[in-house]
Order: sequence, then structure tokens, then C-alpha cells
Amino acid sequence: MKKKLFSSGISMVMVMSMLLSGCGSDSSSGGDSAAKTDTNTSTKTTAKEGADISGKITFLTNRTDMIGKEYDDYLKRFHEKYPNIEVELEPSQTDYNQQAKVRMASQELPDVMFIPTIPNSDLPKYFAPLDDLGLNDRITFKDFKVADGKVYGITSGNSTSGIVYNKKAFADAGITAVPKTWDEFLAACEKLKQKGIVPLASNFKDKWPLNNWVYDLPRLIENNPSFPNDKLNTDTPFTMDNGYGKAMSLLRELNEKGYLEKDINSTNWEQSKKDIASGKFGMYFLGNWVINQVIGAGTTSDNVGFFPLPYDNSGTPSAALSPDFFYAVAKDSENVDAAKAFVKWMLEDSGYEDFAGFIPPLKDKESKLPQLKEFQSGGAKLQEGTVDDPVVTDISNKAQLDLPAVAQEFVLAPDPQKVLDKWNAAWAKARKEVKH
Repeated sequence: MKKKLFSSGISMVMVMSMLLSGCGSDSSSGGDSAAKTDTNTSTKTTAKEGADISGKITFLTNRTDMIGKEYDDYLKRFHEKYPNIEVELEPSQTDYNQQAKVRMASQELPDVMFIPTIPNSDLPKYFAPLDDLGLNDRITFKDFKVADGKVYGITSGNSTSGIVYNKKAFADAGITAVPKTWDEFLAACEKLKQKGIVPLASNFKDKWPLNNWVYDLPRLIENNPSFPNDKLNTDTPFTMDNGYGKAMSLLRELNEKGYLEKDINSTNWEQSKKDIASGKFGMYFLGNWVINQVIGAGTTSDNVGFFPLPYDNSGTPSAALSPDFFYAVAKDSENVDAAKAFVKWMLEDSGYEDFAGFIPPLKDKESKLPQLKEFQSGGAKLQEGTVDDPVVTDISNKAQLDLPAVAQEFVLAPDPQKVLDKWNAAWAKARKEVKH
């Protein structure tokens, strides 16, 4: 590898006998056909057991905060069972998606990585099928990273978006019950503000923390999981009265009322976790994955709560269920067997989903996170997203459409309608140029 790596200093191996049995029992249409198609390859990659598998692999990870900490425990436990696979951890830079694309363009892929935003049709160019792991009947969002009937990516965990809050901050501000309507939410924000607590940490400057406002919330407002793909059918996907305009207007309203950070152009992600933990800030609107990070930043689990964002006044909001990063194995890896073994172990045995605060990626595992029980007690329906239409992705790329950046413009613009007009024009032009 040409990149600087962080080595675990540990060699590891995984028993692979379960992989063979898993192929035989896979009854899913895509996975079953893929397993049968790749019988010869599957025999070579899964018949080996224990110490028969060896090799050195690299894992490009976005969780740089776990290097030297939790990952050490994972690798130690992996090593206790399987001594002959050496795993090196490569930390990503701030923008994982961009770094991964650069690596793909240079044909210098790590053995194990997360799939960046590319069309599913491109998956076979870079990655090996994972149907022979024997997990196809157990994985959630199975169809999200599929090409030609084969699974190329498996989600590392799932999230629902909602309000993560400091219970003591709520109590100090006199908030006795979690808000169930938008008006109640605004009232709670005002109470926090009057108490000297920043109501909602947006991390506006970093852009990516705005994802839920532009990817999850619009489809919830529209009560349509396919709403993001409906852009394919119009030259004006962004209007003030549809899901996009309404979602960004809610964020704009919070900013105008002084319920976000005082200077939203100089926010700090790592500091915000400490500020939520200490009660200096009251809330996040993020996925459940951030809960354990807040706890780790200096508070206790029983001081952190989680409830659905009440984006309207109906009293019965829905919440989005979405996958996080998808594990993948580079097809040109010199140690595909070892890389697949590591992916399977991470999914089944590492416990990463509990540490990360995820809803488990395997359907037969239950979350240990108490905050998810609180969230579900509110009765919110979980709306599962749909696979991105590749043509919509092509048009978005052609238009250089970056929805979190659009939200930044919208919130700060003197006239937000002009922002929508600008991006409608870009979309219409790209839509005309992309054949579909």
C-alpha cells in the first residue's frame, strides 16, 4: 500500500466453514442464483477453514476515533480465534466518500472498505460478490447494493433519524414531556433558549450533519419513500410547498428564531458532542448512531433520550429507516477469502452495531440501546427508504447537486426561492442532457 497505515500488529484468521453451509441454505432469489453461478469460485473461497486462510488485508475506515481503542479489542478477539489474517487499519480523511472515490479512480483499493456513492451498475467493476457469505436471508437492505442479481455490499448498521437530547437540559428548562407536534417542539426550543441552552446543534458548517434534513425529512413529509426518485419526472423538483422546500423551511425557521448555534458558520462537530453531553446544547437532529458518541463525550446513558422529530402538527410523525455505510470487498484483492472473513466477523461477532448505536444490520439480532425503546414507544412508524434510481444519480451528478449544500444556501439566503430556482434550472438542464 502506498498510503500510511495503522497496523493492529496482530495476525488474525476466521473459521470459514459456516460460509459453505450458508450458501447451501440461501433461499433468496438473488443470493441463491448468485451462489449457484459462482459454485467453483465459492468452493475455492469458502471451503477453507481456520488456519487454512491467511493473508494481509487493509480496512479503510471512517471511524478514526476507534483506532487504538475499540478496534484494538475487535482485532484481539478476532485473533483469539483466527491467527493467520493480518489486518491493517487505514483511517480515512474527513470526507470518506471523496477519499474512497479517489482510491477507486487510482485503482488502489483497500481490501475492505465502505462503498461510496456510485451507481450500482459500477459495483462489479470494483467489488467482489458477497453472496457466498451465507447471510443473504439475514441482512437488511439486501437490495440496496445489488447488480445483476448479486449482492456487492452489506450495511454495517441501520439508523433512524430523530431528536437526541440531554434529559437534564430538558428538566432544567422546565420541559416535562417530549414534544409531539412542531408547535410543541418550537415551545421546547424557546424554553431551552431562555435557560441559556442552545436548543439544537446543527453543525451547519460541516454540511454532512444536515443530511437528515434533505434526505430523510422530505420523504417523510411527503409520506412517500420514493419521493427522492420522483425528481426524475420533473424539471422543477424543488418547490416551497413540497417535501424539499418544507423540510429546509423548518431548518430556516429554527435558525431565524435563534434556536441553532449563535454562529452557524463556525460550528465544530467534535466539540458539539461534548456540549450535548454537558447540557450546554440541548438536542441533535441526527441518527441513533450518535447516541453512544454523546455518552462517550461525557455523560451517562440514562441522561440521553431519543424521540421522533415532530415535523408537523399531526401528533403522529413518521421516522426514516436508513442504512449506514455498506461493507465491500475489493474484487482485485490478493486475499479475498481473508477480506470476506473479516466482513462476516464484523457483522456477526464484533458488536460494532451496539457500540455505534445502530439498529443491527442482521434481522435476527436485537439492539441493546435503551434509547431505541424510548423512540419506539412514541408510536412513530419507520419508513424504509428505497434504492436510488441510477438515472436520478446520474442527473444529480451532472447538475453537481449537493443537497446539504443547497440547504446551507436556502437557510442563509435573503430570498430562498431564488435558491430553489437556481437548482431547478441546473436540474432541468442536466435532465435534458442525460438520456433516460
